[in-house]
Parts: sequence; C-alpha cells; structure tokens
Amino acid sequence: MTDARSDTVSVVERTRSVSSDGPIGGAHFLSRTAVFVHGEETLVFAEPNGEVRRMDVHGGAILAAASDGTRIVSGGDDGKVVTTDAGSSRVLATDAKRRWIDHVALGPDGAVAWSAGKTTFVQAKELRTLEAPSTVGGLAFLPKGFRLAIAHYNGATLWFPNAAKAEPEKLEWKGSHLGATVSPDGRFLVTTMQEPMLHGWRLVDRQHMRMSGYAARVTSFGWTTGGNWLATSGAVQLILWPFQTKDGPMGKQPRLWAPSEHRLEVVACHPKQDIVAAGYGDGMVLLVRIEDGAEILAKKPGDAPVTALAWSADGTLLAFGTESGEAGIIDLG
Repeated sequence: MTDARSDTVSVVERTRSVSSDGPIGGAHFLSRTAVFVHGEETLVFAEPNGEVRRMDVHGGAILAAASDGTRIVSGGDDGKVVTTDAGSSRVLATDAKRRWIDHVALGPDGAVAWSAGKTTFVQAKELRTLEAPSTVGGLAFLPKGFRLAIAHYNGATLWFPNAAKAEPEKLEWKGSHLGATVSPDGRFLVTTMQEPMLHGWRLVDRQHMRMSGYAARVTSFGWTTGGNWLATSGAVQLILWPFQTKDGPMGKQPRLWAPSEHRLEVVACHPKQDIVAAGYGDGMVLLVRIEDGAEILAKKPGDAPVTALAWSADGTLLAFGTESGEAGIIDLG
C-alpha cells in the first residue's frame, strides 16, 4: 500500500493556495468565499477574486464554529458567541461566568444553540437554557420541528426549547458521548464516543445501534446527499455506514474505501453527488466516489495532518486546511 497514488487521477493543479499564519481549525463557505477558522482569534476570508483578508472575531482561541452558508457562528474561550457574515461580526452572547463556549449549532429560522459546561443555550425569539446531566459533548438540531439533540455522559437528551412544560427526553447508553449528528430525514441520532465507536438511536422506537471497528476515536462525520450514508473518520480508510432503510446500519456492514497508511482525519460530503472528500494524517486529500470507491487526488501529502475540509453549496469548490497552516481552494467547476 502506498499513499503516493501515482496512478490516481489528479486535480491538484486546480488548487489556489491561501496564505495563512497559523493552524486551521475549520473551513466554511459564505457563497463562493472560503472562510478558514484559525485556532486563535481570526477568520481568514479567501474571496473569489483572489483577495485574502482577516477578521479578528474572538479574544482568544476559537473552540467551535458552524455555518449555514450566509453566516458563521463561533464560540471561544473568551466566553463569547459571535456571528460573522461576509462583512462584519457581532457578539450574540457573552457567558455570564465567562466559561468557554465549547459547541455551537445552527437551527431553523436563524436559531443558534451553544454550550458552556453543562449548560445548553438556544437563542431564537427568546433565550432558553437547559442543564445537562454532565458537560455537553455535542449539539445537533433535528431537521423537523424545533428540537435539539444534546450529547453528554451516559447518553443524549432531546429537548424542545419552546415547550417549557415538556420534559426533555433522555436516551441512555453508558459512556462518554462527545459529538452528535441527526440524519437529514430526522430518523436517526448518532453520537461519537470517547471509545473508538459510534452509538445511534432509531428515534421512532429508541432502538440502539452500535457501530464499532475503529482504530481511533471518531472526530469527523458527515451525511452524504439524501442521507443514504454516514461517512466517518477514525480509521486508515473511509468508513461509510448505510442508512437507506428503516433499520439503518443494524445488521449491515459498512463500505470501506480509500485505504491509506495514515489515519483519515476529516471527511466532507459533496452537497449534490455521492462523493466524499477525505483528508488524511499525512496531508493528503482524496475525492472518493461512494458507488465504486474510485479516487481522485485533490491534494498531495504534505507536512501536517488535514484539519479542515468544506464544499461550496454548489459543490464546485473544495477548501482544505492543515495543522501547519497550509490552506487552499480547489476549483472543480
């Protein structure tokens, strides 16, 4: 096995490098402008015309960021939740105790959720709060209805922020749950675990789903178009769990594509086609077709792991960033 991929079709020559002064913690698109999240304070905007500009949005480390394509909402160790669009940023909230803002999520009608320690906040028409049983590990809005999934120790909680009299619903499973995602059709909730595995619930009947076989903790996941597959990191290959049927992955084996000598660190699913961008620990990025595992080399191996991948809404641009600060945009249009 080799990571050189010398015989693999390549689109490396379509890359526009972006100057960056530090490690990249995330990437997003605002229309066709790529935005790279630095670990400290700054967002880097790479405009379609080649202009690169920087905007300081926090007074310290940026711990979490999410985007809906028109804005980026970020949380920092300065205790602030900040929303940023193409031209400006403003503070949405400041934690009264100046706690770190560990997680953020964007919901319907402009709603924003964030967490600090055990406390989850949702800002829509009004500010709502909920105390979780333990430190929040992840947040994800359900696609239907105004409902939020909160991952924490020993399971997850489903919460209707606008239903003050409704008791939050507990989904139990022992262990530390560190991330959350809900399938696009709203049928499944999946959490990442401290252990090298995923856990899931079929929400209609609370049926458990255990997805194991990883070499390391899963830190990146994403749903393919239509929600048919859940793409994940955590191994030296791309692992895709099937979610096409009412039983999800129960009793089924995942697809295993794009094997490497280095661990897969970040995944990003194409918004319109069954293609996954896969970023590895040696800095390589592959485009992998789900149907047959066909590969296209998008970025050659470099000096540091890939830490960020993002597609533009039309799927013609792919942004990448690495731990050493290497960043670029690949034009696939």
